[in-house]
Amino acid sequence: MGVVVPVLAPEPLVSPVIDSHCHLDVRDRSLHGDTRPDPDQMLKLAASVGVTKVVQIGCDVEAARWSVEIAASHPDVIAGVALHPNEAPRIFADQGQGGLENAYAAIAELAAHDVVRAVGETGLDYYRTEGQLRSVQQESFRWHIDLAKRLNKALVIHDRDSHDDVIAVLESEGAPARVVFHCFSGDSKMARYCAERGWYMSFAGVITFKNADDLREALRVVPDDLVLVETDSPYLTPMPFRGKPNGSYLMPLTVRRMAEVRGVDEATMAKQLWDNTHRVFGVW
Repeated sequence: MGVVVPVLAPEPLVSPVIDSHCHLDVRDRSLHGDTRPDPDQMLKLAASVGVTKVVQIGCDVEAARWSVEIAASHPDVIAGVALHPNEAPRIFADQGQGGLENAYAAIAELAAHDVVRAVGETGLDYYRTEGQLRSVQQESFRWHIDLAKRLNKALVIHDRDSHDDVIAVLESEGAPARVVFHCFSGDSKMARYCAERGWYMSFAGVITFKNADDLREALRVVPDDLVLVETDSPYLTPMPFRGKPNGSYLMPLTVRRMAEVRGVDEATMAKQLWDNTHRVFGVW
């Protein structure tokens, strides 16, 4: 069976890059309907346009197990595992503290695998979680920070409508050696703050959106050695295909827009992204 995708793949990149954050396991009915391309097919299609490696992120215990399995069987894939900031309060509300402790134990066991190079995505999401459950998110974030430090793995942060508190928790707990702000959504002031601390910032298809001027300004001030790229697929599809399900095969559109914003050629941008991703997660 051929690869079934919603749009044609863009022209291949002149130099390979790595999708530093994707969700090959996610099947979102609102995006995909009743069908979803096979992960193997999506990886092959991505490689055909120069996206030759991916970081697969598992956001709950079941997805984390799946992520470890696919990374173990695909040399071009590594994994990150965690309880998503919205997953921790969901478990707490349904199963109480005991259920949350069991989930932590499962994530800690999975995170110890060699194919797992990151703890994440963790962090805070005040868009979907309100009231007292935010304290559960903050507890979960602290737990994941400690796990990343104990295992000496990169920490991948989800930060939605919570910039100040994310930074406050990071500072109070002490950040791990390698920190990635996944799908960076701050302004140029926040980008400079992160850069001063050596924290990596990863940009997705949002930078191609017409109304993303503040984000593009943030991208301009990120140092060459701290910038990453991702799809967050199947979400955040770059223009001109916004609204369609995303895949790593569409990442050349984001890379080319990044090069344009930063005033470098495509090859230079790709080389920086390639080197930086290996610096964060190790070579594979």
